[in-house]
Amino acid sequence: MDLLLSVPIASYFAGPMLTSWSGSVNLLFFYMTWMTLILSHSPLKIELVGTLATRIVFWLIPSLFFLLFDTLVPSLGESIKLYGTTSLPRRNAASLLRQVLLAVFNLALSTAVQGGISMGAATLLKRPLFKTSTTLPLPWQIIKHIWMLYTAREVLTYYIHRFVLHSRGRVGKLHSGYAHHRNAAPYALMVYTDHPLALLLHRTLPVYLPAIVIQPHLLTYFLFTILTTLEETLSMSGYSIVPGIIMGGIAKRTSTHYASGGRGNFGAWGLLDWASGTSVGKDVVKDIQDEAEKHQVKERGQKAASDTGNLVQDSIDGLKKGRKGRK
Repeated sequence: MDLLLSVPIASYFAGPMLTSWSGSVNLLFFYMTWMTLILSHSPLKIELVGTLATRIVFWLIPSLFFLLFDTLVPSLGESIKLYGTTSLPRRNAASLLRQVLLAVFNLALSTAVQGGISMGAATLLKRPLFKTSTTLPLPWQIIKHIWMLYTAREVLTYYIHRFVLHSRGRVGKLHSGYAHHRNAAPYALMVYTDHPLALLLHRTLPVYLPAIVIQPHLLTYFLFTILTTLEETLSMSGYSIVPGIIMGGIAKRTSTHYASGGRGNFGAWGLLDWASGTSVGKDVVKDIQDEAEKHQVKERGQKAASDTGNLVQDSIDGLKKGRKGRK
C-alpha cells in the first residue's frame, strides 16, 4: 500500500491541485519521491504496481462508475449514448457480475504476463527492462519515445485486430463471441471483458511490445500507460459527449466498429483504416474536420454571447450615467 500511495506520477500531477506550492517546489518534491521510491523498492515491483494502479484509477474505477450510471439512470444514459437504448448495458445483475469478474481477472492476467516478461527480460539482460534511475528523462526524450510508442501501437493494433481477431480462425471466433455479442456501442467495462487470449493480443501486446523494444525510462512508460488507458476508457464508453477534437472522433469510430459487428475501424486512431480503406462511417480525416468545425461554432457562439453581454452592460451603464446627469 505504501508503494501504491508513493507512485510519483500521481503525486506529480495531483500536487498542483492539492497544494499551492510553486512549480519548482513541486518538481523537487516529485524528484525526492521518485528517488526514495527507487531506492526502497525493486524496479519490477515499481513497474507492476505502477501499471496496475494506473489501470485501476484510469479504467476500472471510471468504468464501474459509468456502468452504475447507465444501469441506474438509463433514461439519462440513453440520451448521451451513441446508438441510443441498444448501447446501454443489460440490466441483469448476474450477467453484469460475470462481466466485472472477467474484467478483473483479465486485468490481473495482463499484469501477471507483463511481470513474467519483465522478469525474464531482466534475467536475460542482467538489468531492469526499463530505465529506472534517479535521473529524470528530458522532455524531448519523453516526447520522442511517446511518439515512437504510439506509432508502434497503432500499427500493431490495426494488423492484429484486422487479421487475427477478425479472422476466421479460433482466436477470431473467441473475440467475436466475447467482444461482439451484440451490435451496439460498447461501454467502458468492455475494455477488459474480451476472451483472455484475445485481450492479451488486443490490449496488452500493442502497448507492451513496443516498450520492450524501445526500453524508455520507466516514468515515460507510466505516462504512456496513463494516456493509452484514458484513451481506451473514453473511446469504449460509447458516449456521444466525449470531449476533444481527436478523442470525440476516436469514440465515434470505436462505437461504429462494435455497432457494425467489426466490419472496419480496426486501428486505435483510425489512420491506417483511412489509408487502407477499412473505415466504417466517417473516417479520421472527416471526423477531425467535423469536430474542428463544431468547436469553431461553439467558440463563435461564446464570443457572440460575450459581445452581446458586453453591449447590454454598456447600454445599462450609459442609461445610468444619463440619469445621473439629469439629476
